[in-house]
Amino acid sequence: MSAIAEIISYYEWRDVIAIYIDDDHGRNGIAALGDQLAEKRCKISYKAPMSPKVSRNEISDTLLKVLLKESRIIILHIYATWGLEVVDVAQKMGMMKSGYVWIATDWLSTILDTETSLSPAATDSIQGVLTLRMHTLDSELKRKFVSRWSNLTGGLFGLNTYGLYAYDTVWLLAQALEAFLNQGRNISFSNDLGLTEFHGGNLHFDNLSIFDGGNMLLSGILETKISGVSGPIKFTSDGDLIYNAYEVINVIGTAGIRRIGYWSNSSGLSTVPPEEFNGQINRSLSNQQLYGVIWPGQTTEKPRGWAFSSNEKQLRVGVPVRISFHEFASLVYGSDVFHGYCIDVFNAAVALLPYALPYKFIPFGDGHRVPIYDDLLQKITTNEFDAVVGDVTITTNRTKMVDFTQPYIESGLVVVAPVRKLNSSAWAFLRPFNPMMWFVTCLFFLAVGVIIWILERRTNDDFQGIPRKQFATIVWFSFSTLFTAHREKIDSALGRFVLLIWLFVVLILNSSYTASLTSILTVEKLSYSVKGIESLIISDDPIGYQSGSFTENYLIEELNIDKSRLVPLDSAEDFEKALINGPNKGGVAAVVDKRAYMELFLSSRCEFGIVGQEFTKMGWGFAFPRESPLAIDMSTAILKLSESGELQKIHDKWLSRQACSSEGAKEDVDRLSLKSFWGLFLLCGSACFIALLCYLIKMVYQYMGHSCRSSQSFVSFVKEKENKVVEEADKSRSNRKRRKKISGGRRFDEDESVNVSNVGTCLCWR
Repeated sequence: MSAIAEIISYYEWRDVIAIYIDDDHGRNGIAALGDQLAEKRCKISYKAPMSPKVSRNEISDTLLKVLLKESRIIILHIYATWGLEVVDVAQKMGMMKSGYVWIATDWLSTILDTETSLSPAATDSIQGVLTLRMHTLDSELKRKFVSRWSNLTGGLFGLNTYGLYAYDTVWLLAQALEAFLNQGRNISFSNDLGLTEFHGGNLHFDNLSIFDGGNMLLSGILETKISGVSGPIKFTSDGDLIYNAYEVINVIGTAGIRRIGYWSNSSGLSTVPPEEFNGQINRSLSNQQLYGVIWPGQTTEKPRGWAFSSNEKQLRVGVPVRISFHEFASLVYGSDVFHGYCIDVFNAAVALLPYALPYKFIPFGDGHRVPIYDDLLQKITTNEFDAVVGDVTITTNRTKMVDFTQPYIESGLVVVAPVRKLNSSAWAFLRPFNPMMWFVTCLFFLAVGVIIWILERRTNDDFQGIPRKQFATIVWFSFSTLFTAHREKIDSALGRFVLLIWLFVVLILNSSYTASLTSILTVEKLSYSVKGIESLIISDDPIGYQSGSFTENYLIEELNIDKSRLVPLDSAEDFEKALINGPNKGGVAAVVDKRAYMELFLSSRCEFGIVGQEFTKMGWGFAFPRESPLAIDMSTAILKLSESGELQKIHDKWLSRQACSSEGAKEDVDRLSLKSFWGLFLLCGSACFIALLCYLIKMVYQYMGHSCRSSQSFVSFVKEKENKVVEEADKSRSNRKRRKKISGGRRFDEDESVNVSNVGTCLCWR
């Protein structure tokens, strides 16, 4: 069943029908097949059991039920005794023609290997069937044994793989028994107390005996390795054959069989015999391959695997009748013909299908109001429609009802609001920077001027003079750096360092300002009353949406917008009127709808524009019943249309953008803010700080050295003056004493006062 499941997955089928014998053999086999198919994301869509004592009438009734199903992949898991009769009845019912796939388990290969000749009717009925056969190694030992078997039977019946394994089993058991006896063990039997409950009866189970060395014999069998007619025999610890594999057989022609590949646990499907892999696991998708198959009906084209339950049935396709945006899907007045973008995509995809698909479009809606799309999709679940074609958005809730194809157009939700042009004005040159940016820039101009003045004023004549002149020099020098036209020469190394950094900052500011101003003056700017879905959520303004769409539920359930704020609108004219009136006049602040609609709406209405970004990622697809294989085929066709460029051509035909499309409705470009340049200002500020710090350290160092030298000179001067004063005082005292003798003791204090005054004057001057 693992091999059959891989064959189903290899040919990309998804649903199969199982016909099986209703006993433990059949039920267990189909249960195992269901598990293996589930791992491949496939399934058994219908099970058709038949009793072990089946009659031809029961076979006909069972196959008639199978005929009414859509799947055409049939797995036949029955006994060889009446398997050919089932295939014969199927052929007479027209179930062995082109489009069907029959996969038989190994019962059919057993018949083909055993029966040396089949009747022409039986041979015709099994043409194109796939079956499995246990793989046995082609060896000289096998060829000799088959030759001996043919001579023994006279060629009346062949030898199948079960016969080969039976022959090897006898030899395996014989060798295990021989090893058992060589170990000195005896063969003995004893009664099993567990069988006493079966006392009596015709079979007399209670009289059976159990081999006492059974466990040892089993261990010996598992450890025995032989090379038999079926190939090397070796077991795992679980008792499974290590080199087990199957041959995939295609029944074709009078020869009976044609091998198209192999299957094994280690290699999967391969055209290379499994023994060449030497037990290595190699199950990559690129290595999974089979030779070509001739299917029922003598065709080499792979069947699609399903068909409509009744021939010539037309697909009932529901199409919503819109009252606006007729470019997507619209009913031609007075007829049952539809045209539009969605219709053309569906027709082009159907044309790429490898089979004919009859269908007819059925309108849904009264044409006076927008139909509710969820109600339209519900018609598929009630079997009123077989498909829905139109501008149907794929949502999570809708995928629970139906299956969608691959999206053929992406159309998420956007916000449309009235737009106001920002015309150029006398103060347009201020727009490139916001107010904070202007303030910080001017502040740094002045700060750099002050820093340069501090660094240059002591040694540079250009930065000296009266205070008014120095202030004018600072202002002039600051703003002249914008044009690098300052006439003042910078002498100090620190001043040049600060100026170099500042000129780099000015270069970046100048370039950014020029680029932004050019954009403002050459590109038309737009302003919106709302900034996006975020501003709509936090406001209390009414919001418009297209009635009948999923937008209402999305805004309420996902964005938690109160239902009272939502205004349903039916047509593009309603959109326009509601947006023009605005919330103050009974209109809406913005409309939330799918991008595809809004691009058409804006193509002829330049006074509105898309605000912000598309805030959902959704697409449109064609809807089919759950698990419908047609959804997969149509998805493949849509991908082919996209890859070939045909899908884009259809889009350009119906939805080509014009002058006032969303391309012209761009959001206003933000002005340059301080956030974009804080690194430059930080660099310049750091340079100024470092320069001031170095200048301050230098000044403190010079001041301390000069103060030390001045103190030493002052001490020497005072000492010298004191010595002179003392000498003069001594002379004065000598003169006074001499004069005192002459004048009779009169003092002359004036001379001493003069000398003291002179000393004080010297100290003050110093």
